[in-house]
Amino acid sequence: MRLYSIIAAMLMALTLSFSVGVLTATEASAQSNKRDADAVRSRVYDQLARAQDIADKGNTQEALEVLDLVMSKKSSLNPHEMAMLHNFYGFIYYSVEDFDKTIESFKNVVAQQPIPIALEQSTLFSLAQLNMMRGNYDVTIDYLEKWEALQKGKLPVQNLVLKAQAMYQKKDYEAAAEYIDQAILQQENSEEGYKVDEAWFILQRAVYYELKNPQMVTKILEKMLKLFDRPEYWTQLAGMYGELGEEKKQLAMLEAAYQKDYITKASDIFILAQLYYYHQAPYKGARLMEQAMEDGVLDKNLRNLKFLAQTWTLAKENEKAVPVMRSAASLSEDGKLDAQLAQILLNLDRFDEAIESASSALEKGGLREQGTMHLVLGMSYFANKRYVEALNQLAEAEKHVNSRGMAQQWSKFVSSEKSTVEQQQAELGSS
Repeated sequence: MRLYSIIAAMLMALTLSFSVGVLTATEASAQSNKRDADAVRSRVYDQLARAQDIADKGNTQEALEVLDLVMSKKSSLNPHEMAMLHNFYGFIYYSVEDFDKTIESFKNVVAQQPIPIALEQSTLFSLAQLNMMRGNYDVTIDYLEKWEALQKGKLPVQNLVLKAQAMYQKKDYEAAAEYIDQAILQQENSEEGYKVDEAWFILQRAVYYELKNPQMVTKILEKMLKLFDRPEYWTQLAGMYGELGEEKKQLAMLEAAYQKDYITKASDIFILAQLYYYHQAPYKGARLMEQAMEDGVLDKNLRNLKFLAQTWTLAKENEKAVPVMRSAASLSEDGKLDAQLAQILLNLDRFDEAIESASSALEKGGLREQGTMHLVLGMSYFANKRYVEALNQLAEAEKHVNSRGMAQQWSKFVSSEKSTVEQQQAELGSS
């Protein structure tokens, strides 16, 4: 269960939090009070607002020309005004997906000092996000730590999550676990505790999977299932129960998921059928596989047919097992399945078919106990009153250690029956 693709998807969905556009004169004044920074003057504000209006209408080049005009007078701008100018350059470049220039613009924002703390923090966070998207994980962490140095009090959950993502990508899973755990716990204990982002749990699950901590992965999945009830969480949780050796829970989880129509993958259906088999419910397993094959979900390949036949056999449904085992045997290169089929047919008193399957098993080869097939042939020939052929096959069975004892007993019995029949025929002939 590799989960890097999940984290990549989270990054694709990342929304930058940088300040887009410009502050109003009132907002700029309010921010400047939080640090000894000059206010944005109205004449500069008016030009930036004009550029924003043009950009909002989709005229990117014209908006950049307005910003360039303001930049041409940079010697008259204070640090706060320069920072806002670079901030808006960043917004424009980001809107046209020129990320290199976006990053450069935001670096220029924080290079201006003094500027309002709020502006510096929002820009640092944007730089962290942009570098995360570019795969610069050490740089991401560096910008986040610069952000933290300006913060009084606990860190916002968004910072903790982004740091956890960067640590995960760096394969520092212990640190990633610490940050994502803090983020989720902080959000759960907040007034909006119910609004924990599902992606955070996905990251947390991925981290503990990499830490080889199946107990924590299981706990996280239990929570995810309760909160989001997605079909994949049912099967994933069932898989974790199986990994922990809690097979009864695994079976109960998959069975419930199947009843909810959450199980649609061939692999999950096969696992459920196996669990039925091993938990002494073979009939359920066989019916499940049979239906899946009829629906085209499970292929009628060697593995599936072989297991279905064995499941029907365990359920003591030999008549149902025969055609399935025959199909499986036809796909097999060795004679093992033909041998199993021969024994089933012998037990069903279908002696001609048993002879055919046992002969095929010996011809294909690959058997661990050839003597058993000679025994099957001997018994089947005997049942068909073909005594000479029966004795020949039993003689072959005597050559193998594991079948020797039974072959000798049967040989005595067949010889006796052969003698009796011959004597009866002789008496009838003389009369």
